Amino acid sequence: MGNMTGPVKKIFESQPPVSVRKAGGNPNFESSFMLVALVTGAAQGVGLVTAKMFAETGYHVVMTDVQPLDAQIETLAAGGGSVSALSGDISSEAFVTELAEKIAREHEAVDVLVNNAGISLICPAEDTSVEQWHRVMSINLTGPFLLCRELGKQMLARQRGNIVNVASIAGLHGVIDRSAYNASKHGLIGLTRTLAAEWGNRGVRVNAVCPGWIKTEMDEADQGSGAYSDSDIINRVPMGRFAKPEDVARAIAFLAHEDSFINGVSLPVDGGWIADASWDALRLKKR
Repeated sequence: MGNMTGPVKKIFESQPPVSVRKAGGNPNFESSFMLVALVTGAAQGVGLVTAKMFAETGYHVVMTDVQPLDAQIETLAAGGGSVSALSGDISSEAFVTELAEKIAREHEAVDVLVNNAGISLICPAEDTSVEQWHRVMSINLTGPFLLCRELGKQMLARQRGNIVNVASIAGLHGVIDRSAYNASKHGLIGLTRTLAAEWGNRGVRVNAVCPGWIKTEMDEADQGSGAYSDSDIINRVPMGRFAKPEDVARAIAFLAHEDSFINGVSLPVDGGWIADASWDALRLKKR
């Protein structure tokens, strides 16, 4: 989420770092029942709601975003959440390495990684520059790969962990004027399936959620460009509304549940968009 530039780092914590490993892990870490979730793109939208949901269910939440996180940390901490943060660019290998080292020092590993950070690009394919293409790919695909690689190593070392990648229905179908965005989300689903196959028998599950259109700050920016209207989306969705960040956060929490046999799934959270092959007049007749 937001403008991804060079690595800009600042650490915030709501309380001293807590050792949160369960018994059977590294003996240098205390035994506790608090789990750890890391959420990227946590400054706003789906990322912030997901971080709040994990905090409310008893996780220690590590938030990261290219934007400052002071206000978000204060809000979650005021609600009783155990939270910390490190701001920076997830497409930077140096930043991801530093983030992984922080996790290793303070928690040994995370229990849940939510790769939510991403950007949109609405532009005809023939007008998309190489610079635009690379920027979308670096944030939407390279960043999640780096985080999966570095934090996945820690999960694999203790044979336990869950990764949820936030893809899109644009990763399951084509959407006009979004060649770079669609390709990045198709790639993220491919990465999800590959890691699920590669790591599943080593205790690490990898899944994806594929939201439809959500009412977030990124949607407001896209709509502001005149790309589509509320009615364009509402009329296309069988449930007759935009998704809410909470809809996606609940799906993420479902896939991240520790006691699960779900692995390698790309779960649409789209109100039936993909399921419905009807034309608009027929769909609207049923409302």
